[in-house]
Amino acid sequence: MHQLLRHAFIAALFCFTAAQAGAQTYPTKPIRFIVPTAPGGSPDILARIVGNKLGEQMKTQIVVDTRPGGSGVIGVEIARAAAPDGYTLLLVTSTTFASLPVLKKKIPYDPDRHFIALSRVAWVANVATVNKDLGVNSIADLVKLAKDKPGALNYGSAGNGSPAHLAGAMFNVLAGLKTTHVPYKGAAPAMSDMMGGQIQMLFTSPLVAMPHGRAGRIKVLATTGAQRDPLLPELPTVAETVPGYEIVQWWGIAAPAGTPAAVTRKLHQELMTALNSPDVKALMNKNGATPSPESPAEFTAFMKAERARIANVGKQAGIVLD
Repeated sequence: MHQLLRHAFIAALFCFTAAQAGAQTYPTKPIRFIVPTAPGGSPDILARIVGNKLGEQMKTQIVVDTRPGGSGVIGVEIARAAAPDGYTLLLVTSTTFASLPVLKKKIPYDPDRHFIALSRVAWVANVATVNKDLGVNSIADLVKLAKDKPGALNYGSAGNGSPAHLAGAMFNVLAGLKTTHVPYKGAAPAMSDMMGGQIQMLFTSPLVAMPHGRAGRIKVLATTGAQRDPLLPELPTVAETVPGYEIVQWWGIAAPAGTPAAVTRKLHQELMTALNSPDVKALMNKNGATPSPESPAEFTAFMKAERARIANVGKQAGIVLD
């Protein structure tokens, strides 16, 4: 009996030592960073900002792999099926880990059971944008036009259940409008169609919108936060015209469940260094986003609170996704 216990102890010690040694040498090859949306959108931009910094710190290549489709489900499923060895990370979106779990009847993954939350990465108040030829210059103008022409205006989004979908639905509810939702496989194709006139409105991240707005290709009317954004002080809020309006979006990073604790600890430490670095903060701020480094426990608690909030928004707007 004592001999068996001794062998079991030695085996356990060997496994622990091997895991610790693996974490000390990690990473030894490129890390795949899955982004579950189309190239060119806010998640892609943020992933490259953070990925470049992590790669620099960890002396390895972080390969951003955009996998759009299914409102982000396709990319999440690819990450879930990956080996839990620290060489696959997932960019978590508020759609995939907060909206879909409470608005969609069924999804093939459980954010808490199938993934290990590492940290939130950034948050941003969206901006309300319109086609430059629509003939409106403010939210008040937009509300008037939509009321004068009920059902004539369309708003795009990065997919069903996305923050932009919720933003447009809440705009309809609180302003008493009838505009039509048109889902896309990411913010970039939605923005392209709005500039081309196929849709008239888009609630999207400043990371996507502001370069086009400053170049005069679209009109940026307002931000969607409760207060004016200090990074975009020239813009009013939607709430100044439509009381009670507030929608923000956020992103984070997770690893497949089963990833060794020593590896996730190292990843979290590197993330904290990256997100607190002046250059990452400057790049995010330039695009209207704010870094939000958190502990895994804080990020997990935040996501649970977000699901409750979004469930309430969905109920008010009557959003149920098949």
